[in-house]
Amino acid sequence: MSAEVATQFVQYYYNQFDQDRSGLAILYREGSMLTFESASFQGTGSIIEKLQSLPFQQIKHQVSTMDPQPGVAPDHIMVLVTGQLLVDEEQRPMSYTQSFYLVPENINGQTQYYVHNDIFKLVYG
Repeated sequence: MSAEVATQFVQYYYNQFDQDRSGLAILYREGSMLTFESASFQGTGSIIEKLQSLPFQQIKHQVSTMDPQPGVAPDHIMVLVTGQLLVDEEQRPMSYTQSFYLVPENINGQTQYYVHNDIFKLVYG
């Protein structure tokens, strides 16, 4: 079950990121935290402000690996993603790694997941 949820989440997240980063707001809560290249941002507004301020117009994520694990509480999911991204007109992709800690919540009788922790790093070398 966690692999299926993780796969759906990763596909949705990167499709939304590549099209309209502001649409990612529904995936975060006020207690959520993003660490982006060692700078931390807490809360939906702060996280989305950071993501929208990134200095590129176009981006395309290409996921290479996705590894989910059970979290500390029932139905929580830890996901580690590696891949490459192409920014604007750049021809050479940059490698990245990103981890998500997903927490379930019941909304109108349906289980949905939000991002409690999100850590993003470019991989140089």
